[in-house]
Amino acid sequence: MRAVPTWIDKVHDRDKVEQCIYDLAFKPDGSQLIVAAGNRVLVYDTADGTLIQPLKGHKDTVYCVAYAKDGKRFASGSADKSIIIWTSKLEGILKYTHNDSIQCVAYNPVTHQLASCSSGDFGLWSPEQKSVSKHKVSSKITCCGWTNDGQYLALGMMSGVVSIRNKNGEEKVKIERPGGSSSPIWSIAWNPSKDEHHDILAVADWGQRLSFYQLSGKQIGKDRQLNFDPCCVSYFSKGEYIVIGGSDKQASLYTKDGVRLGTIGEQNSWVWTCRVKPDSNYVVVGCQDGTIAFFQLIFSTVHGLYKDRYAYRDSMTDVIVQHLITEQKVRIKCRELVKKIAIYRSRLAIQLPEKILIYELYSDDSSDMHYRVKEKICRRFECNLLVVCSQHIILCQEKRLQCLSFTSVKEKEWIMESLIRYIKVIGGPPGREGLLVGLKNGAILKIFVDNPFPIMLLKQNTSVRCLDMSTSRSKLAVVDEHNTCLVYDIHTKELLFQEPNANSVAWNTQCEDMLCFSGSGYLNIKASNFPVHQQKLQGFVVGYNGSKIFCLHVYSMAAVEVPQSAPMYQYLERRMFKEAYQIACLGVTDSDWRDLATEALEGLDFDTAKKAFIRVRDLRYLELINSIEERKKRGESNSELFLADVYAYQGKFHEAAKLYKRSGHDNRALTMYTDLRMFEYAKDFLASADPKDTKLLMKKQADWAKNSKEPRAAADMYLTAGENMKAIEIIGEHGWVDMLIDLARKLDKAEREPLARCAEFFQKLNHHGYAAETYSKMGDLKALVQLHVEARHWDEAFSLVEKHPQYKDDVYVPYAQWLAENDRFEEAQKAFHKAGRQAEAVKVLEQLTHNAVVESRFNDASYYYWMLSMQCLDIARDNEEKKEEMLSKFHSFQHLAELYHVYHSIHRYMVEPFSSNMPETLFNLSRFLFHNLTKDIPLGISKVYTLYALAKQSKALGAYKVARHAFEKLQGLKIPARFQESMELSCLTVRSKPYHDSEELIPMCYRCSTNNPLLTNQGNACVNCRQPFIFSASSYEVLPLVEFYLEEGITDEEAVSLIDLEVPRVDRKTARWQEMSSGESQSLKLDDDDDVERPEVDPFTAKLSFEQGGSEFVPVMVSRAVLRSMSRRDVLIKRWPKPLSWQYYRSLLPDVSITMCPSCFQMFHSEDYELLVLQHNCCPYCRRPFDEPN
Repeated sequence: MRAVPTWIDKVHDRDKVEQCIYDLAFKPDGSQLIVAAGNRVLVYDTADGTLIQPLKGHKDTVYCVAYAKDGKRFASGSADKSIIIWTSKLEGILKYTHNDSIQCVAYNPVTHQLASCSSGDFGLWSPEQKSVSKHKVSSKITCCGWTNDGQYLALGMMSGVVSIRNKNGEEKVKIERPGGSSSPIWSIAWNPSKDEHHDILAVADWGQRLSFYQLSGKQIGKDRQLNFDPCCVSYFSKGEYIVIGGSDKQASLYTKDGVRLGTIGEQNSWVWTCRVKPDSNYVVVGCQDGTIAFFQLIFSTVHGLYKDRYAYRDSMTDVIVQHLITEQKVRIKCRELVKKIAIYRSRLAIQLPEKILIYELYSDDSSDMHYRVKEKICRRFECNLLVVCSQHIILCQEKRLQCLSFTSVKEKEWIMESLIRYIKVIGGPPGREGLLVGLKNGAILKIFVDNPFPIMLLKQNTSVRCLDMSTSRSKLAVVDEHNTCLVYDIHTKELLFQEPNANSVAWNTQCEDMLCFSGSGYLNIKASNFPVHQQKLQGFVVGYNGSKIFCLHVYSMAAVEVPQSAPMYQYLERRMFKEAYQIACLGVTDSDWRDLATEALEGLDFDTAKKAFIRVRDLRYLELINSIEERKKRGESNSELFLADVYAYQGKFHEAAKLYKRSGHDNRALTMYTDLRMFEYAKDFLASADPKDTKLLMKKQADWAKNSKEPRAAADMYLTAGENMKAIEIIGEHGWVDMLIDLARKLDKAEREPLARCAEFFQKLNHHGYAAETYSKMGDLKALVQLHVEARHWDEAFSLVEKHPQYKDDVYVPYAQWLAENDRFEEAQKAFHKAGRQAEAVKVLEQLTHNAVVESRFNDASYYYWMLSMQCLDIARDNEEKKEEMLSKFHSFQHLAELYHVYHSIHRYMVEPFSSNMPETLFNLSRFLFHNLTKDIPLGISKVYTLYALAKQSKALGAYKVARHAFEKLQGLKIPARFQESMELSCLTVRSKPYHDSEELIPMCYRCSTNNPLLTNQGNACVNCRQPFIFSASSYEVLPLVEFYLEEGITDEEAVSLIDLEVPRVDRKTARWQEMSSGESQSLKLDDDDDVERPEVDPFTAKLSFEQGGSEFVPVMVSRAVLRSMSRRDVLIKRWPKPLSWQYYRSLLPDVSITMCPSCFQMFHSEDYELLVLQHNCCPYCRRPFDEPN
């Protein structure tokens, strides 16, 4: 560190009396200096020390000045007890006073509040306030200072106390110094650094000590002894250094920790004040004798470099070692001024004022950055240059070189004939290293540490500034005082070349033939003896390793990555591929590697080309090189052919073709052109060749068209060539339907394979119409059926099946499966039935029925059972073997269908809150069901629900006997909890009713006119004549019908024709004669007696009689005569399909209108049936739509 005086001024008053400079303050931008001199305030220009203006306003000595951080105003305080506020335009704008002389002033850096301190109090003033708030203190205040955030004000007292106050003046912390009033606090300063975690206060007292405190009052470290009375303490802008002046008549530079670094300027009297110019290295001091001295501090660079390790001084007392490749840094704190640094391999030497420290690395790892102290040489040395080796340190002082061991023993000494300008360790075995020394007289020497005799390498006429030796020790680069870089051959002493504008030089440590030098803002790289390659670079080159250049600019060392492209291309131009490859290995871009590879390949240096292509990972070229090497091994040696292959790979096809032709390999050229689809060039090339080749070319062109991005052209080519299948493949794959249908229509129907492929593509492309057209053309009906089925075009499929029933299975089975998959099970069942797959149809129905019962859909269950019964009837008709089994199943399923049909209403009545059925209907239903539940109870039907419904409706309708019977039966069954209470209640209340049934409810047998009890053992048949009752399928009332059977020999057709013969009706009042016809004869009877009214005897009624008391049921058998006597409207016929016989019923009350469903043959009262059909749009039992023909 050197202090260079910039300007000096001495202040006198008019009588030439020296004016003491008590205080100084810089304007925040550093352009002006405010000086407290006598009773004036002087304003200087800092650039050259000219006095801008003296400010008069105080009547006595000015003790203190302070500038606001915003640069708008400054303040001065004087012994006349007043404070004046001045603007930056040097005008006084405000004045206020204290009761004592003003000792110090300080502006808050944030709020610009002004603190002014006198001998007995301090005041706080801000522009917003009209008054000054003052606070008394017990001792004289000598100095003050605000923290960086403006929250606290520190006051230094004559009593040795530091008082820290908040913005309102209240004391928060009190620091009492050990010396008390015998060591008054004379100066304090807060560290302005933003990097510190705490606010740090530097305190200097007249006990000649410097101390540091935290805001909390806690001391940092120990007191530092100063050996003089300090008058002022001032920090650099970033807080890295402190300037202290005082009774030792000089200003000294200290680190922020209080380590003394050196003297700034020696003066002739006490230094009362010193300040650092904001954001700069300029310091101004003010003295007792009126001297104002302005100094520039120059901090010299102290550093050392060895290969990729760079050590430099930081904050004057620290050493930072930087690894230039990994960018790792390590800081070594010495806590003393670092004077010199030397680094070599694992050694680091640091010279301090009184000693030299030698450090070594912990390990041999090249990236290890941990240093430990190896030796200390506790002696003071004066030297210009310091060098360290493995076991020695070398001190250089002007002409003398001394070699000391680490234990401080002087081993060797060399005296040179001239001043030593440059010294460098150039390696060697430990303890025997070589040094390269350059002298002012131009001599360059090599000195070995263990050899007392220097070796003269060469002598030039100009002084040496910088030296470096190449890795193989065969060349020497020198920069002389005229900034010329000279390169010599060490062995022949011959000057190889020289280049101007150099200030430093370095050989590449990895490549013998390359060096770089810097100068005039440029970096120059020279390879071999080629021209220099230049690029911009600030600073000095200090090392060159591979593609990295280590450059020192001001204080920072940077590793600059320099692509070595230029020198590589210089070698390539001279076809020096091996050397170019070596340069490329130092570091070039990928495109440079590719250029090197290509050039080497064209130069047939396959070895270099291979290495370069491996770098860029180009497998294509590596394959080519491998194949060429293989061919070479097999004895091929035609370099023209190799080069042709290379050109072909590079895309230089015409050059390749020429070379192929020249080397007699025309076929290779042709193959190349056709592979590249360059058919025009191929044709030109073949202009004079054999037509067979041309044909081959055409075929290749067609194949290319298929693979190329122009498939339409390819298809056309194939069609032209008659390759229909290939054309169809291309057209189909690209989905060109129009083109495909045109082709399909043109094809002959005998060409089945192409047509089938066309149809496949139409199918794939969802053009079923075209596919159908194609299959029709081929006459492939099975495929056509399959097509319709796959496309789900069922109508077309069915129409096809009508014409060709042999494909029935192919259509109906998938149709049924499709319906089943789409949850259309009933339709699916019908489709299975149609397809003749009765087993599947029955299976579907059984499953549907079971599901319906399980899900309590009893009306569906009834319908499905009815359908099942009809299926069984179909099977019985078609299959003679299964006839008996199927007929029994038919009757069973018919019976179950009716039970579930009835139970549906009862279940709804039980589980739903409201019922749409009349009580009589529910009564009839439950009675009918009860009579049928004597043996097995079908799945899902609840006897409890049936009896409960019967009991409730019987009670409601007055059939108390039935009700009691039902309730008694219920007591033997398990009742659901929700009915338990109401059932028990009903059971009790019904006992209060008479034990008989209402007569209105008693059913009558229409055959024998017997009144039947409501509950009988006979079930649903008459107790007297055993004739089964015929019920209405809606209300389950007994219908006035009697079933009759035909006598032997009468066929169904004959019976119907006999019934259809209308019997003449006679009016008794007018007709006197009556025509009778019985059997084979006809007779006419004349009757004159008109008074006697004879009852007309119906032949059918006569047949109703039967033998009383018989336990067997005697059916009503009728003859032809009886049939002939019947009216068609009184007879209902159930025309069952074969193998069942028809059933005949005669209505005994013709006025009662009865309707029978033509498909399920269930009987209904006509009004009921019409109403139900209107509601459901179909028969409520078999669901036959009412508009469906019979």
